[in-house]
Amino acid sequence: MVDNEIQWDKLLKIKTTGRDDTNADQYRFPYEPTPYSVLERLANSGYIRKKNVLIDYGCGKGRVSLFLSYQTRCRSIGVEYDDRIYADAEVNRENGVSGRRTEFLKQGAEDFKVPSDADRMVFFNPFSVEILRKVIARVTESYYENPREILMFFYYPSDEYMSLLMTVDELEFMDDIDCKDLFPGENPREKIVIFRMG
Repeated sequence: MVDNEIQWDKLLKIKTTGRDDTNADQYRFPYEPTPYSVLERLANSGYIRKKNVLIDYGCGKGRVSLFLSYQTRCRSIGVEYDDRIYADAEVNRENGVSGRRTEFLKQGAEDFKVPSDADRMVFFNPFSVEILRKVIARVTESYYENPREILMFFYYPSDEYMSLLMTVDELEFMDDIDCKDLFPGENPREKIVIFRMG
């Protein structure tokens, strides 16, 4: 598994491994990259294609954005609040093989105005449910300004996230992508849960 992480970073010409909780607090959680094996499964699901515009909330060093742009040819936008980690993402974008289709923005997710063409969103528990509530309000606002199908992908979702998502009128549960077989222990949270708006 570790080999896979290093091989993908090398292939994409980026550096995204390792955890960083320097600026983590009760609202914004540590940087921990989504495993490439999970991203491969998402890329192969067919839910993200060349015509899609993907938002990666709490993008960290940019792994999800750069990988999915490379694999699916989608355009991706990573949103990151931490100055230092954002700087790493920018270096990865400049050096990475799929940097031309990717941009990173340094701002809090709750302040990010969702572009009218963004239709795919990825979350790996980047922040508290309080911030998620504000982010969903922003996504909903964008949806009403320009109605379209929006898919939201939640990897390893917390119970708090799931409880909130089930109460949002505009969202409906669509599917989940099982990832339990990728890791030891049969953890029921090892999945990508997909919600649909529109």
